[in-house]
Amino acid sequence: MDNNRILEMRGINKSFPGVRALQNVDFTLNKGEIHALMGENGAGKSTLIKVLTGVYSKDSGTINLGDKNNVSIRSPQSAQNLGISTVYQEITLCPNLTVAENIYIGRGKSQVTNWKKMNTDADKLLKKLDIPARATQQLASCSIAVQQMVAIARAVDMDCKVLILDEPTSSLDEQEVEKLFGLMRDLKALGVGIIFVTHFLDQVYEVCDKITVLRDGQFVGEYEIKDLPRVKLVATMLGKEMDDLSDIKGEQGTYSGQNKDEKVFEAKELQSDAGIKPFDFYIKKGEVNGFTGLLGSGRSECVRAIFGADRVLKGKVKMHGKEVKISKPLDAMKNGIAYLPEDRKVDGIIGDLSVRDNIIMALQVLKGFFRPFSKKQAEAFADEYIKKLNIKTASSDTPIKSLSGGNQQKVILARWLLMHPEYLILDEPTRGIDVGTKVDIQKLVLELASEGMSVTFISSETDEMLRTCSRLVVMRDRKVVGELTGDDLTQSKIMSTIAGGE
Repeated sequence: MDNNRILEMRGINKSFPGVRALQNVDFTLNKGEIHALMGENGAGKSTLIKVLTGVYSKDSGTINLGDKNNVSIRSPQSAQNLGISTVYQEITLCPNLTVAENIYIGRGKSQVTNWKKMNTDADKLLKKLDIPARATQQLASCSIAVQQMVAIARAVDMDCKVLILDEPTSSLDEQEVEKLFGLMRDLKALGVGIIFVTHFLDQVYEVCDKITVLRDGQFVGEYEIKDLPRVKLVATMLGKEMDDLSDIKGEQGTYSGQNKDEKVFEAKELQSDAGIKPFDFYIKKGEVNGFTGLLGSGRSECVRAIFGADRVLKGKVKMHGKEVKISKPLDAMKNGIAYLPEDRKVDGIIGDLSVRDNIIMALQVLKGFFRPFSKKQAEAFADEYIKKLNIKTASSDTPIKSLSGGNQQKVILARWLLMHPEYLILDEPTRGIDVGTKVDIQKLVLELASEGMSVTFISSETDEMLRTCSRLVVMRDRKVVGELTGDDLTQSKIMSTIAGGE
């Protein structure tokens, strides 16, 4: 094996009942290299990572690490002993312990009982990696970005040679992402090989040296970053040439019904207990509008107030000019409002239930649980939307937790579309899902609007907002600071409105 090579996976195969998750997949990582692992949801990225970290055992194939050939990785502990560490999107540390305790927990008694040495060693490590935290501070008092850096520091101190970062930037703002990238570059300089799994294309081109693409559980290719322009990467991931995403808006018609200027929903001085300032808002029939602003600006809190998901403290709400009371989600649903929440795992899916049960849930709530749908009705509803939204699932009986993230998102969308709402709120509907599913959802939003549905769309990706929305409400510090339409709908105008006050 090449002296510079620290990891070589060859001909990896892994099957589950009815599914070939990995077919003859190769992956290579060198010392001091940041290597992106890319592919649509369901392409096999997670399965490959789980084989490498001992969560799954491979059916066949070989794994070579440094000068060790055909190593056997039977558990996450065995992977760690071999110098393979993973930092996941969801932090797996103990927030009630100190930073130092989190770095050294589970390392044998001598280190943990010698508190002074432990804190001194932790401070040295934090300083070496330029992590803005103190050994003695409680982890919970650190930002999510710093907590992720502490998880990385723990991995580095355990002499990791291969560091896997699985969607580490999903919950971070731009400044925090830059800090994380700084740490990744420092580790690269120390000779650590980093596998970077992300859906953010910009970040791949900013920090990575190479890209390996998987599709449908198969190896498509390994590329130097300079040899694979973005459009080519997207086409490689999808397995087809794709037009410029900015054409999406032009493909769809706009709503041209008689009552297109009618305000379907209107809020005056609406305020909830989530800390947002009172705000005014309206949406017209067949319009796609959105809330934009930096992470933490109050975008999600505004739509949660509209849907009654947070306790409303004051304000008036109207549907079609008539005042209505919305103090809880059921009130909103009865008034024809649907809401796809930001965190699908916490507020969206019920993992152990089937795809079918997850789809019919909202309609069943409106109908009442004492009047359940027949199996035949439920099956018909589920089959209709599995087909309509191209949801990839073995059957409607499959537990939703076994679907990829993008397909889970489509199931939640199906749940609300089955209600035939007048007003649909989508909060980060494309976060953490692949480019192909992203495009599907954006096209669907514009198609629904052209048929007369009103849609509020929230995304932390500004270009996505510009592609889908005809009007944007701009937020800063939990307060509405502007509204943009027409020629003002540009990236630079959004940024200057966020930065520049009322």
